Amino acid sequence: MARNAQPELVFCPLGGVGEIGMNLALYGYGPPGAREWMVVDCGVTFPDAGLPGVDLVLPDIRFLEQEVERLRGIVITHAHEDHYGALLDLWPRLKADVWMTPFAAGLLEAKRQSESGAPDVPLTIYRAGERFTVGPFAIEAIGVTHSIPEPVSLAITTPAGTVIHTGDWKIDPEPMLGGTTDEARFRALGDAGVLALICDSTNAMRDGDSPSERAVAQGLREVIEAAPGRVAVTTFSSNVGRIRAVAEAARDAGRQVVVLGRSLKRVIDVADELGYLDGLPEFVDEEDYGFIPRENMVVLCTGSQGEPRAALAKLARDEMRDVALSPGDTVVYSSRVIPGNEKAILETRNRLIEQGIRIIDDDDALVHVSGHPRRDELRRMYEWTRPRILVPVHGEAAHLVAHGALAAAAGVPEVAQVRNGDMLRLAPGATEIVDEVPHGRMFKDGKLIGDDEEMGIRGRRRLSFAGHVAVNVVLDDRHDLAGDPDLVAIGVAETARDGTPLEDVMLDAAVGAVRSITRARRRDPDLVAEAVRRAVRAAANDAWGKKPLVTVFVTL
Repeated sequence: MARNAQPELVFCPLGGVGEIGMNLALYGYGPPGAREWMVVDCGVTFPDAGLPGVDLVLPDIRFLEQEVERLRGIVITHAHEDHYGALLDLWPRLKADVWMTPFAAGLLEAKRQSESGAPDVPLTIYRAGERFTVGPFAIEAIGVTHSIPEPVSLAITTPAGTVIHTGDWKIDPEPMLGGTTDEARFRALGDAGVLALICDSTNAMRDGDSPSERAVAQGLREVIEAAPGRVAVTTFSSNVGRIRAVAEAARDAGRQVVVLGRSLKRVIDVADELGYLDGLPEFVDEEDYGFIPRENMVVLCTGSQGEPRAALAKLARDEMRDVALSPGDTVVYSSRVIPGNEKAILETRNRLIEQGIRIIDDDDALVHVSGHPRRDELRRMYEWTRPRILVPVHGEAAHLVAHGALAAAAGVPEVAQVRNGDMLRLAPGATEIVDEVPHGRMFKDGKLIGDDEEMGIRGRRRLSFAGHVAVNVVLDDRHDLAGDPDLVAIGVAETARDGTPLEDVMLDAAVGAVRSITRARRRDPDLVAEAVRRAVRAAANDAWGKKPLVTVFVTL
């Protein structure tokens, strides 16, 4: 009992471990049942084809809502959607103070203004090198490099020890924006003693070091200078360094830049306010595009992941009013393929190729680099910080296991493998998983948020496979059919294998089902409805090979 009453330091991910995206990490300090909590990051992931109609996928915070009275704050490490994108949607359930860097705060405010009814989240601004306190946690923000302005790692200190939460990082000796990763501070923390390193695993399966953003800028410059016609560059909207690299290359090649895509324009507005785009020429308006010679034009656009409503997809379909591409133009994918987006990206690329447009990606030239550390960079982080425990996070199972093996081979004394929902005790005593808390996914669907049952996702998925049939059966006062049932089919094949209209096949089945029930039993509308439902599904399956969802209404 006495030991159970000891204050403990625990780590519990609710998202981002065993997957890439939807990052939300909990740190707790105190005795079991009375811990104080801090959230690090609050991100989203994006739906795939198996989630029809869903807008965003959010971490399930049921456990955190149960502990909300002891939640002392939310700290955001940087402004990528998978680290801050759920904040506006989940904050009303948590109502805790939030700490963000200036760039992240600017993007959050721009997003809030674009979303009707979004909450006004109370923010405290912090910068790399600063220290602040969140409940029992003493926080120091450490500057690192990544593919977005102002990324930080967090040194989190409690009486039980210091934990370094790396967030997303890499070691880039020549970043396009901001300073380099603060090796001296990591080494100093290592000298003072680091209990645990909670570390990014995204590139733990890739050898060597990640190339520098400056090298990517040179690669983009060479492509833009050599291209005979227009050059369109698509990249992640948040990569301000890449935006600046394209703008500088265009300027030096005597070209002008037009920006297409709402998210890119939003990021550029915030980056410009904070001075990250100082010294660049003004971007040109879309209306002026047609008056600028092809060889003097660069298009910076959204759509690197094949999003059908993004600017590049619209260009591929020739759907933009003032902007178009022509045979001989070049499209540069300055981005990586996020798993699950392969088909959509290929569709857009093929449309462009059919138009005679040249495609360049990172297989052809150094036009993209990851913002995450490869194996040699991870080894250097272990060397700097010398942690007692390494906890791989931010990755799928293969990344986490590879990262753990790398750390063990590098001499880290202990590797703790966890997955979403595992509550890991870091100190005092042995490192072990002491609990598993509710976790999973919630879905933003229009204006609502809920689980798959609350949002009707399962039924919607079934609808997408086999359609829906509605049948209205009217019985007269003798409980006989008062005419043929009304039947409406949506998303169902038109004809059976023999050419008979499928609606006729299902209608005959409905009539036959009613007539097969004795008149006395037809007084039970639920019995009639279920018989008709089964008959219609069976008839569709016999004729079509699929069973649609069937809804039956019976009127007596």
